Amino acid sequence: MTERIPTPDGLVIVDKPSGFTSHDVVAKMRGIARTRRVGHAGTLDPMATGVLVLGVEKATKLLGHLALTEKEYLGTIRLGQNTVTDDAEGEITSSTDASAVTREGIDAGVALLTGDIMQVPSKVSAIKIDGKRSYARVRGGEEFDIPARPVTVSSFRVYDVREATAEDGTPVVDLVVSVVCSSGTYIRALARDLGAGLGVGGHLTALRRTRVGPYGLDAARTLDRLQEELTVMPIADAAAAAFARWDVDARQAKLLVNGVRLEMPPQERSPVAVFGPDGRFLALVEEQKGKAKSLAVFV
Repeated sequence: MTERIPTPDGLVIVDKPSGFTSHDVVAKMRGIARTRRVGHAGTLDPMATGVLVLGVEKATKLLGHLALTEKEYLGTIRLGQNTVTDDAEGEITSSTDASAVTREGIDAGVALLTGDIMQVPSKVSAIKIDGKRSYARVRGGEEFDIPARPVTVSSFRVYDVREATAEDGTPVVDLVVSVVCSSGTYIRALARDLGAGLGVGGHLTALRRTRVGPYGLDAARTLDRLQEELTVMPIADAAAAAFARWDVDARQAKLLVNGVRLEMPPQERSPVAVFGPDGRFLALVEEQKGKAKSLAVFV
């Protein structure tokens, strides 16, 4: 009988296909990696494709500490139609002739949605309102408002403007855009608000996430490719790339993994990844009154 090789601890950067939820990808990866210990950092709507960061085995404990606050997208916005979900998966609720929309107007609308802004998330989203998911309230027929929240849109650029005709014959305008933004920003809400500002309505018709924090499409693999060859970024490499590093000797390593708070050198950023004398990744710690407080131990 062939002995199964243990799945290594680490990150898997997936190029998520359209039609899959983030949970679908996790379920698929559990089969590929032959382990239940798989989690994901952040989510992508089923319609969207692109970078989704997964943690496997011990790396699941790393996910909540990764600084994945900046994200980058390529998308297509259709001006002239509103939908229930603010994207192409929802029923069209209104159609307006958008042929009179100018590039100058589009650029002015984009400028208003760039920088530190207040954004109202889409109602058909996973935002919790009084402890209940927003999309669940919509499905239940509830009437409610979602409060605006601060987000940062570092870059919002229009690369192409295309005149088109919708299925119902309405003249519409399709925009190819790129967005760099903070975590928690809804690109479909940007599409909705851009269309509203221009007086014609708008929704998102395509979305591809090209980067999450330091992880881009160059590191991502499709599920089919991962099925053929599981590519895992070792947990030590992931920690070294994402956090400040503190190398300790054997005595310090033993004390730290047993919960002893040692004095630590000053660090410019936190958390800090602790490595033993053999280069093994031991723990994530944060500075508290000059001493190391363990956030997670990996041995």
